[in-house]
Amino acid sequence: AGDGSGPVGSAAEDGGPPAPERVLFPPTFSVSEIKNKQRRHFMFLRWKQQQRKEKLAAKKKRRKEREALGDKAPPKAIPKTIENQRVYDETTVDPNDEEVAFDEATDEFAPYFNRQTVPKILITTSDRPRGRTVRFCEQLSTVIPNSHVYYRRGLALKRIIPQCIARDFTDLIVINEDRKIPNGLLLCHLPEGPTAHFRMSSVRLRKEIKRKGKEPTEHVPEVILNNFTTRLGHSVGRMFASLFPHDPQFIGRQVATFHNQRDYIFFRFHRYIFKSEKKVGIQELGPRFTLKLRSLQKGTFDSKFGEYEWFHKRREMDTSRRKFHL
Repeated sequence: AGDGSGPVGSAAEDGGPPAPERVLFPPTFSVSEIKNKQRRHFMFLRWKQQQRKEKLAAKKKRRKEREALGDKAPPKAIPKTIENQRVYDETTVDPNDEEVAFDEATDEFAPYFNRQTVPKILITTSDRPRGRTVRFCEQLSTVIPNSHVYYRRGLALKRIIPQCIARDFTDLIVINEDRKIPNGLLLCHLPEGPTAHFRMSSVRLRKEIKRKGKEPTEHVPEVILNNFTTRLGHSVGRMFASLFPHDPQFIGRQVATFHNQRDYIFFRFHRYIFKSEKKVGIQELGPRFTLKLRSLQKGTFDSKFGEYEWFHKRREMDTSRRKFHL
């Protein structure tokens, strides 16, 4: 109102902004009704501040009530998230399922988990890689033990794969790039597949990570796989596990983590820092990147006649935010 007595609050006599203690917001208050842009922005900040105070006061009240009740306090409510509201997937893996156990004993990764083979990885790039992709491959080779970096010189993957098999390589990793930035990862398990293609994003080299640790050592790291719950996710997790030797060397205190959240696979490489007998910290070593599965193909790489176990179709599969495939 022009006299400053409207529902928004009373204005000072000199025409300045209203005093904080005199600002009252009725239940029907709407900031969008204020025509003046500066006053609307000012009142919006006031409204947000009041909302935060009310939320903090309610939180303190609930905490005091729980302290007063002690052991009789009701359990805390679990907040609703997209993860715990996930649509049930019928392919979710049961660890005690006999069919799953039989598949694990007879699939392409069984020789690795039975310790019959030792991982030997070949890391290569797309044709004519730029400096960032080259540095990423070199740093990735320090994370994965017994890995070797070779740069392609116009060779097709169909010619590279037989050479890898002849030289006893167990896996082939191809890093693709677009506009000088790594944007794809092809993981091919040898000699019989499968082959997984991932979209890569959020690549950070070691020098781009804040508060990073010293260079990683040559110790075999521990591998952590989180939230690979479906049959498809189980296969992808076993592919990642087969890149690292089966027996980690805990003296080195290094750990490689593949964390699946909403079908995005976040990779982190850390070192444990033991501050005391009870306190343990972690120090990131790098590099870090994020993967999104695009396809899983049977056998080795074949772009024309390959048989796909799973292929991501955005318009058909991404109809619900609560539907995940890994």
